[in-house]
Amino acid sequence: MKSVKIPMRMCLGCSEMKPKKELMRVVKSPAGEISLDFTGKKNGRGAYICRNADCFDKARKSRRFERTFSCKIDDSVYEVMNDELRKETENS
Repeated sequence: MKSVKIPMRMCLGCSEMKPKKELMRVVKSPAGEISLDFTGKKNGRGAYICRNADCFDKARKSRRFERTFSCKIDDSVYEVMNDELRKETENS
């Protein structure tokens, strides 16, 4: 019987390895736009965080998104992502 390999990714906030489906993807598009990717299918460079505000805040404070994407991220982008994340966690 063949075992199914579960894709694992590391959270930028808590640095824990978790199954990809449990994490939220943050993507930098080829045009340089950074956004949350709820589908996991957007084109671009992806990074992952747990679906909670604590990990998002940790990753933001330590500038892990900026290091991962090699660019400066405006506070307004963080605010939009934070709002979307909070809405997503309220709905689930």
